[in-house]
Amino acid sequence: MKLGFIGTGNMASAIIGGIIKNRIVPAEEIIGADLSESGRQRIKEACGIHVTADNREVIQKAEVVFLSVKPQFYAEVIQEIKDAVKEEQIIITIAPGKTLAWLEEQFGKAVKIVRTMPNTPALVGAGMTAVCPNASVTEEEMAYVYTLLESFGCVEQIPERLMDAVVSVSGSSPAYVFMLIEAMADAAVSGGMPRPQAYRFAAQAVMGSAKMVLDTGKHPGELKDMVCSPAGTTIEAVRVLEERGFRSAVFEAMKVCEEMSRSL
Repeated sequence: MKLGFIGTGNMASAIIGGIIKNRIVPAEEIIGADLSESGRQRIKEACGIHVTADNREVIQKAEVVFLSVKPQFYAEVIQEIKDAVKEEQIIITIAPGKTLAWLEEQFGKAVKIVRTMPNTPALVGAGMTAVCPNASVTEEEMAYVYTLLESFGCVEQIPERLMDAVVSVSGSSPAYVFMLIEAMADAAVSGGMPRPQAYRFAAQAVMGSAKMVLDTGKHPGELKDMVCSPAGTTIEAVRVLEERGFRSAVFEAMKVCEEMSRSL
């Protein structure tokens, strides 16, 4: 089989869904391992892939394998599978804090490893993924990895030293944005707007604003100034956000996230 997953949770499901939807690898060429019977049943029904409870079976059958378990289980899983990993296989990781050096030490032999950090918008095909390969991965192999990862969003290669910053600015940041949308909607509800409508207005405003940053190439501050008319409503709202420490709160939250990633 072409592709394997050890762990079939939400992120793995998003990746599998994107790969199948974009016809990169057919479902019959994908195998996923999950210790939970309900997890195996869920991914099989949702995506039509082969499933197993045996992690080593994935290693034995797949050419490229995603390690999509939680970071705290990486050492245990690698210990279980390392002897079965073949020289030509590519191992793709999605765990924060697990460096290439740490991964190579755990495997105890030369292994092709691509460290990645995707985010949950992959679930709707709008993910952002950072990638960093070790020296064993060829350019041709990286091109194939890009093809897989681009099936559910954007991909950029970065130096590994930036991976913890990526966790903060991209991996974890959807949670901050969801909190912003929720707060915006709550305020709209307090102004009389029905809640479902408030969520739509808030979410569309966030999505449209993000698209303006990406499509125009303008500095976010310049785009903010375009909305702030003299003595208008927006500049007053911005004044209150500044007074309440909006930027500082975001900055400090992200630095804590970055440090936490580094300590995992």
